[in-house]
Amino acid sequence: MNIFEESCEYHRRGRPGKIEIALTKPCQTQHDLALAYTPGVAGPCLEIEKNPADANIYTMKGNLVAVVSNGTAVLGLGDIGALAGKPVMEGKGVLFKRFADVDVFDIEINSHDPEEIIKVCQLLEPTFGGINLEDIKAPECFHIEETLKATMNIPVFHDDQHGTAIITGAALLNALELVGKDIAKIRVVFCGAGAAGIACAKMYQALGVKRENVLMADTKGVLYAGREDLDPKHPKYNKYKAYFAQKTNLRTLEQAMKDVDVFCGVSVKDQVSKDMVRSMANDPIVFAMANPDPEITYPDAKDARSDVIMATGRSDYPNQVNNVLGFPFIFRGTLDCHASQINEVMKIAASKSLADLAKEDVPDYVCAGYKLDRLHFGREYLIPKPIDHRVLLWEAVAVAKSAGESGVARQPITDFDAYRDQLEARLGHGREIVRMFINSAKRAPKRIAFPEGEHPKILRAAELIVQEGIGTPILIGQTAAIEKRKAQLGLSLHGCEIVDIQTLPPEEINTYVDELCRIRHRKGVTKAEARKLLTDPNYLGMMLVRLGKADTLLAGVGQHYPSMMRPALQLLERKPGVNTVAALYALVFKERTVFLADTAVNLERNEAESLAEIAILSADTVRKFGVEPRVAMLSFSNFGSVEHPLARKVAQATELVKKMRPDIVVDGEMQADTAVLESIISNTYSFSSLKGAPANTLIFPDMTSANIAYKLLWHLGHAEAIGPILMGMAKSVHVLQRECDVSDVVQMAAYAVADAK
Repeated sequence: MNIFEESCEYHRRGRPGKIEIALTKPCQTQHDLALAYTPGVAGPCLEIEKNPADANIYTMKGNLVAVVSNGTAVLGLGDIGALAGKPVMEGKGVLFKRFADVDVFDIEINSHDPEEIIKVCQLLEPTFGGINLEDIKAPECFHIEETLKATMNIPVFHDDQHGTAIITGAALLNALELVGKDIAKIRVVFCGAGAAGIACAKMYQALGVKRENVLMADTKGVLYAGREDLDPKHPKYNKYKAYFAQKTNLRTLEQAMKDVDVFCGVSVKDQVSKDMVRSMANDPIVFAMANPDPEITYPDAKDARSDVIMATGRSDYPNQVNNVLGFPFIFRGTLDCHASQINEVMKIAASKSLADLAKEDVPDYVCAGYKLDRLHFGREYLIPKPIDHRVLLWEAVAVAKSAGESGVARQPITDFDAYRDQLEARLGHGREIVRMFINSAKRAPKRIAFPEGEHPKILRAAELIVQEGIGTPILIGQTAAIEKRKAQLGLSLHGCEIVDIQTLPPEEINTYVDELCRIRHRKGVTKAEARKLLTDPNYLGMMLVRLGKADTLLAGVGQHYPSMMRPALQLLERKPGVNTVAALYALVFKERTVFLADTAVNLERNEAESLAEIAILSADTVRKFGVEPRVAMLSFSNFGSVEHPLARKVAQATELVKKMRPDIVVDGEMQADTAVLESIISNTYSFSSLKGAPANTLIFPDMTSANIAYKLLWHLGHAEAIGPILMGMAKSVHVLQRECDVSDVVQMAAYAVADAK
């Protein structure tokens, strides 16, 4: 099955198409329907009549974009008509929703008349918060956009023009930085004088390229002053092309490319030869963006010039220019500040934000998505990858900020920290929770010990921890090894500390030795053995925490769980009155967050007292998440339905929790479905203290069931996992998942700092 057959099957299986309408309010009862429709709906109608801006409060208008097309310039297919173009427009809706949580209706208009398209859009203004024009051929697209921008009070954006321009603008800025060229002095040639080519040329001008340094070629050759069809009297005169006509004797693309610094192709395949690339200036920048086949392939361009910097529209080559890096996030920022338009200032801000983000450390999930070990700013990584979640946080913020500064935001955003938190929440509830801990940590940063201080993930995380203001990383390891790895990764590690056992003052080492012996001398540890144990970074890290030289510790990314837990349990005290140490996971689903314990420490819980203690520790930890715990003690039995010692143990633990901590809402023993489906409690066990809402904190009878459950829920339920969170220690010490990624380390560091407070 080829890609086209596979795509047809993809589109038709199940519910036809790629999008559907989903309800956002409950519609279960007669009362719900009365609120959603008649008679209750009259309330918001009358409020909007009094104040039209309230439509953004009471309806989906403020988060709804129309993707409008007549199918005359569908990418790679040409004029296939409005109906045939509908799958593309639905796909556009998928990208809006997937990347920026923007809702979309696709509007296919069966007309080649620009005035009819304009009229339809104008009449639809009450429905939408913005309009994304798509796949409309030039030059009609220019007239349509200009007219709509001048006559409508909602933002109108032609993505085929400005999307490509914004993304390539970011790539251009970074490519010029790498080769050390001044944007005001470079010469640029364009192949393609349609919507994208003209928009790119205008964007480059806005970024600093001089108009006289731009040459543009179309199917007839170079646009030059005096060319017959660029005369205003010509019946096919195109004022948009004429703007870029130069006084030049050059007539062909081959001639135009000699000694230029930048080639920008937005035309068709095979327009550029190796010799044409060889004729360019030193360190040539080639953006060959025809899809699916570029004007010159990446291998051919690299074969022609080893110093070429290359970008294409393809995902299988470096530097993919993909419009999905632009439109979802531009509209997100635009809608959130209720901007009346998307102006040039906002477009430039979007472009520069992408250029800046490309210089940041790249998350592991992005590298994994492209089957790469590492990505870092350079000739083969000029712009962020489309799957990088941070694009939303950088670009939407930049657009909203520039909208306010340029005066087109009707409700300017003033608290951008809070706005970033809102955007994080759109990425998933888990990101919202993590941001809460990051903000908490930033208010009182702590010193964080990392026993795996030489590990590349820890070093990259340390850089981000400092940037976020979470705390001061203490990297435990050999100084030479850390410095070497730092250079390899291109990190500064400014604000981090290094603790190297080989370079510590003898008196400091003696202090650690004496303290370790004092703790463990009854376990057979001599001074010589203590000195040897301190060469293990885990033991040294625990001593830093014990003696107050570090406030918290994180380890486990490159080692097995027991390797870290053993020194923690040997050298650090438990909380007063606590006998059991346990681990908790938070699993974040779209609609709810569920906490599970104990997932990683106690293999068996033979005593009800131990199980009760885990429940109490879990409830106290859940409150740190800003959630009021509702604890279910799980078993295979419901409230005595099965007489068995294991079920009795859970029931006894439940009674102990109620007696020891009456402030905790807890019940059991109960089966898992009873715990998470409130309807079972209400209909069958209405006596339960959990009546009214499902449990959110699940205490399993043993580690085997807890570990199995959390991993199944995590992966099959597509949850976000936060943890494992170690509970019961007097000091803040936490274990990282083996082989977790850098973002997980940063998240757990934020929790550890908040926990240390």
